[in-house]
Amino acid sequence: MTPVAVTVLVSGGGTNLQALLDALRDSAVARVARVVASGADAGALERATRAGVSTAVLADPDDPAEVVTATGDARLVVLAGYVKRIPAAAVARLRWRVINIHPALLPGFGGPGMYGRRVHEAVLASGAALSGATVHYVDEEYDRGPIIAQWPVPIRSGDTPDTLAARVLEVEHRLLPQVVLALARLGLPERPVRFSAAGATFVTGDELVVEIE
Repeated sequence: MTPVAVTVLVSGGGTNLQALLDALRDSAVARVARVVASGADAGALERATRAGVSTAVLADPDDPAEVVTATGDARLVVLAGYVKRIPAAAVARLRWRVINIHPALLPGFGGPGMYGRRVHEAVLASGAALSGATVHYVDEEYDRGPIIAQWPVPIRSGDTPDTLAARVLEVEHRLLPQVVLALARLGLPERPVRFSAAGATFVTGDELVVEIE
């Protein structure tokens, strides 16, 4: 079996990229084949270089042809801390092959400008009892594509945006590789799929199970 080639798009430091690099390093199912950054200052590029993964920097993230070309021969494209909108024409070319991870339980707390600390501030200001991480398909709008999987994170008394962000990030690092591997094992279906926890709650050792929608 040839591992599914994965291209990861990044804009920042790349901790989710690192989680993927670590999880897929010896995998026969999927591998990180390329890392593409929205700017040359993305710290994630150093992580890719250390892992021996080829890198590229987009000259114009709004150019759909450049975005598609930059993904190379990847069968799956993962946005991991990528803050630019994928151009509509590129989404159409890569339909059901581009996924994103978001640090909240969508459809709440998503949309333009909702990334990083702003998300956690909004969650806490809302009085919600739960936050979490969501992996979803990318469509033409920010954070609106069909949800693939979610992992809840209870909000604790006294939480700050920083403490909540740290716990959600730990969950992101576990959820994203699981989703990538599960999609690869399914052969990357050309229609939405939804994963859920095998157990009643997400705890260490739980695996994702598949529901075809």
